[in-house]
Amino acid sequence: MLGVLRNRTYRHLFTAQVVALVGTGLATVALGLLAYDIAGASAGAVLGTAMTIKMVAYVGISPFVGAVADRVPRRALLVSADLIRAAVALCLPFVDSVWQVYALIFVLQAASASFTPVFQAAIPDVLPDERDYTRALSLSRLAYDLESLFSPALAAALLTLVTYQGLFAGTVAGFLASAALVVSVLLPKATPSERKEGVLRRTTLGARVFLATPRLRALLAMNLAVAAASGTVIVNTIVIVRDVLSRSEGDVAVALGCYGAGSMLVALGLPRVLDRLGDRPVMLPAGFLLAAVLSAAAAIVSADPGTAWPLLLAVWALLGAGTALILTPGARLLRRSCGPAERPAVFAAQFSLSHACFLITYPLAGWLGAAAGMGTTLLLLAGLTLAAALAAVRAWPAGDPRTLPHVHTGLEPGHPHLHDAETAEAGWGHTHTFVIDDLHERWPTRAGEPVDAR
Repeated sequence: MLGVLRNRTYRHLFTAQVVALVGTGLATVALGLLAYDIAGASAGAVLGTAMTIKMVAYVGISPFVGAVADRVPRRALLVSADLIRAAVALCLPFVDSVWQVYALIFVLQAASASFTPVFQAAIPDVLPDERDYTRALSLSRLAYDLESLFSPALAAALLTLVTYQGLFAGTVAGFLASAALVVSVLLPKATPSERKEGVLRRTTLGARVFLATPRLRALLAMNLAVAAASGTVIVNTIVIVRDVLSRSEGDVAVALGCYGAGSMLVALGLPRVLDRLGDRPVMLPAGFLLAAVLSAAAAIVSADPGTAWPLLLAVWALLGAGTALILTPGARLLRRSCGPAERPAVFAAQFSLSHACFLITYPLAGWLGAAAGMGTTLLLLAGLTLAAALAAVRAWPAGDPRTLPHVHTGLEPGHPHLHDAETAEAGWGHTHTFVIDDLHERWPTRAGEPVDAR
């Protein structure tokens, strides 16, 4: 897996990702302490609202970034986003009211919604070989999981030396280091789209590619399954550990660590599995695994606390493993399902749509847990996950060939795209690797079906 780090450009980008993640982790801890400083007992409500603002920024901003990303130099966009995030982190220690926190969080997350999908869309161009790209995805997953374990420990150590305001200095340093690392390499230019659409219509381009591509419709359903599982862990771990099982605060960290450990173990072994089996046989069963594990969790919270605790740790590790089985190969589907010109829009759409799923599952996990009880909530989330897994199976056809025979009816004879085409009924037919783009606006459901909407 570490062999991909021999590529200098990727090595610098991966290091930029890691230091930015550590900075973000420090900011998460510091933000909680800042909210308590400002709002006292209402800090939970402040953080909940800040989380909602984060998701709204992710869902609303990234499609617009995807619409213009091929027209703006990648390096300039990434560095600008890092500098904005550093500036926000520099301002956060000096706020003294809740509305200022909300405003700065929106700017910070809008910059992240600009940075992340453009960063992700650049990696396939840096690592064009699929085996290298798969290993880079696993390495990225590992970085996210390690950060979730390392950043709180680093924050705790730093808090013995500085106040929580000092943690924001670490955040600023992380974003500035990320910007410097991005500046230090030349990034491949984004392929410009030939579409003559306006910016507003281009903001929906990624979503239209998703809806038109069977495997991406399946990915969208699996995003909902992941959001149900992750939302359960993020929102309800503290409730289950502290209130339902009457465990200590330290046990909350242990449970979250098990979730991260399950994800890391999968990330380490997944490249070889994907090389041998491919994406569909790995991702689709993972959706059913998540549904089964959430159902088991519903039974565990009703069990004897002494028995329930080790079972909960095992269940949380399985939830981490199941989410990694979907998230890690997901970017491979994006890469396979679009051309270079559509890649920024499609990666932005994945970023936006996947976080939109959390806008559904976060309230369900939190509000339903408080109103209906944890067992009922987990069963309902398991049902939602099962429905998503079934929808993914229905959407993603077995075999899923990359090359498809199809017919063009809207292209003039002599068009460059028809250089290998033969005369077919009402048009020109040929076979090649198929993605939704300027010339292929519909997915053929049978051989020889017209694909151009014009």
